[in-house]
Amino acid sequence: QVQLTESGGGLVQAGGSLRLSCAASGRTFMGWFRQAPGKEREFVATISWSGSSTYYADPVKGRFTISRDNAKNTVYLQMNSLKPEDTAVYYCAVFASGSLYLERSYDYWGQGTQVTVSS
Repeated sequence: QVQLTESGGGLVQAGGSLRLSCAASGRTFMGWFRQAPGKEREFVATISWSGSSTYYADPVKGRFTISRDNAKNTVYLQMNSLKPEDTAVYYCAVFASGSLYLERSYDYWGQGTQVTVSS
């Protein structure tokens, strides 16, 4: 059983930055997803074990950067130029199989960390 713990969320003004961390990772792709109030959980970004492959959802391209430090068993999500529409609970997850962009392809999840962006 893999246990994931997200941290780094908080309240920030629009245009600000936050860095999320996910302690514990698997030897596979690791992804970040988010869920806004009243909406379904959606894909944000994912990164391969080596870190050489990264993929992003269109709304965050150019603003968010996913990275990992395997020596620390930690995955990061650097979020810059934050917008109110980025407000959500952010989750990290371990990829199992299937499409990298789908929630059902990930089998272990953290409890989430709240990110609130004020306008």
